[in-house]
Amino acid sequence: MENTPVSIPQSFIQELLARVDVVDVVGRYVQLKKSGANFMGLCPFHGEKSPSFSVSPSKQFFHCFGCGKNGNAIGFLMDHAGMGFREAVQDLAQQIGMQVPDDENTSPQDRERAAAQRQKQATLTDVLEKAGDAWRRHLRESPRAVQYFKGRGVSGQVAKRYGLGYAPEGWRGLASVFPEYDSPLLEESGLVIVNDEDGKRYDRFRDRVMFPIRNVKGECIGFGGRVLGDDKPKYLNSPETPVFHKGRELYGLYEARNAIREHGYALVTEGYMDVVALAQLGFPNAVATLGTACTPEHVHKLFRFTDTVVFSFDGDAAGRRAARKALDGALPYASDTRSVKFLFLPAEHDPDSFVRAYGPEAFARHVGDAVPLSRFLLEAAREGCDLGTAEGRAHMLSNARPLWAALPDGALKRQLLTELGELGQLPAPDLAQLWAQDSPRPGSAAHPPAHDGAPFGDEPPWGQEPPGMEYGSPAGGEPARRWRKGGEWKGGRWRREEQRPPQPPLPRRPLTGRADHAARLLLSHMEFLEELSHEDHTLLCDQPAPHGALFVWLEGQLHEHGPQSWAVLREALAGHDCQALAERVMTGSHAQTEGDETELRAELRGLLNRMLIEAIKLQQNALIAAASQDPAAIERYRQLQERRRALEEGLTKMTSGA
Repeated sequence: MENTPVSIPQSFIQELLARVDVVDVVGRYVQLKKSGANFMGLCPFHGEKSPSFSVSPSKQFFHCFGCGKNGNAIGFLMDHAGMGFREAVQDLAQQIGMQVPDDENTSPQDRERAAAQRQKQATLTDVLEKAGDAWRRHLRESPRAVQYFKGRGVSGQVAKRYGLGYAPEGWRGLASVFPEYDSPLLEESGLVIVNDEDGKRYDRFRDRVMFPIRNVKGECIGFGGRVLGDDKPKYLNSPETPVFHKGRELYGLYEARNAIREHGYALVTEGYMDVVALAQLGFPNAVATLGTACTPEHVHKLFRFTDTVVFSFDGDAAGRRAARKALDGALPYASDTRSVKFLFLPAEHDPDSFVRAYGPEAFARHVGDAVPLSRFLLEAAREGCDLGTAEGRAHMLSNARPLWAALPDGALKRQLLTELGELGQLPAPDLAQLWAQDSPRPGSAAHPPAHDGAPFGDEPPWGQEPPGMEYGSPAGGEPARRWRKGGEWKGGRWRREEQRPPQPPLPRRPLTGRADHAARLLLSHMEFLEELSHEDHTLLCDQPAPHGALFVWLEGQLHEHGPQSWAVLREALAGHDCQALAERVMTGSHAQTEGDETELRAELRGLLNRMLIEAIKLQQNALIAAASQDPAAIERYRQLQERRRALEEGLTKMTSGA
């Protein structure tokens, strides 16, 4: 793909590619069929009889094994639909409701201000971290605050993991931490409040137990504070700052990210203490919203780490209202491969008290029995509607329409259309036609043609497009051929297209080394990095240039953004010293590292073990040379030999299938 024009920020391109699904984009023009971990179809860039065109959901990349065409969602629209770069970006952004920024006239002064803003953000996190360190020390010195946490069953280990602290009484406690108490940074970070009338300053948090809020990189970006008694407000959060936006952040996500993957789901609660207490009681995969309703940004962030999200709310009216808002935030991301559930506890319990009263096993059973999104959507739509009357059923369908429309296209959306039609006593095709009357005309800019444009068009033909608007043709252009299984749909039956000479396959490149292979696996499946040991990370980051630098960069991306697809990583590498290496190892048919993830993990483990053995051999050779001068070298040699033998035995078991 061509280099990103300066008129669209690189950060926007990366976010766009992280939010679109290349399978959906390509599926608008090419009939795809699931094949293992990928989707396959007939290549739209050259004539072929057998599918060799692969689309990878994990990499968010397409690749043709016949003609060698490859790229991301933007590149596909440019190459296949003939769009320019900006037009392709705008097309994708429009589909998911993003606004393309336009800064092609940005002045050097504006860019300097943006750089200064980034520097300020880094400075603010340092200030917040310093305050958090001071409050952690105060916690050890406050028997009252320690007793509060002990009374909630919080151990010292969990308190340390979450960085819990105590802001002591007094109006200017932070003056002992920050000699320059008048610094504007203290106000900008939300630590200090300045009185509008007399300009006097005082601490925002006083006599409260403190909960640091961290971003996914582990940086402190804000705080939540809880009173020890019954004063109001019970909870107090940091205000919105350049580094803290409560509509985007989740308390405990940094601490829970590994546990979310291990447990297979994220548990979303309503309070800081729910998160901390649940971690103490065996549910370290819990997070909480920050005093605000769950937003689509929250849900999208969680789906970086898992395909299953369970919202846990109290069973009272307030809990139901919070769940309803969470439903709105989750709908745009409720694809066929993701699961969203809603857990309602008895009105007298929150998750913490429920687990203490009934035990972790009972709570786990409730999680398993949580209400699926589909059922909760139907309940929300029919609330207050008398389905025994035509008026009540019409009201229910009116409630349901915006909820159903927010769902991404797929099997779930179609099934819900059928269920809604049954509840409303209206056949699903009639309901689809009714709801489509006010929708944009298929083929318009707001509604691009899709292979499943008709509600039940899962078999050809999928609908009658105006001349020049067939699948794959630009608006107003010549009718494009609709390639399906080597033929074309004409007059109600398949017509075989003329024979075309097959495109010779691209030559395979030989693997050039274990470091290349490791880079290929980790760039394809970035989440594997989370499972590596400290020894593995050190081994990779210590590789000779340029591989070591690439692994260091990749770890930094993981801490900052979580696991990302290759399509997003490729954009982030633009202009980086490691760009050429990464694109080399990820180009060509040998770069298709798809398959069973258990097998790929085992492949990576075996590869790393071999690299560790080679590194140990080098260390042993150096120790032998140094043995005459250093008596301790022999003992170190023996220790390495034991480690090497264990690794070699592990490899033997892996290769023998034991």
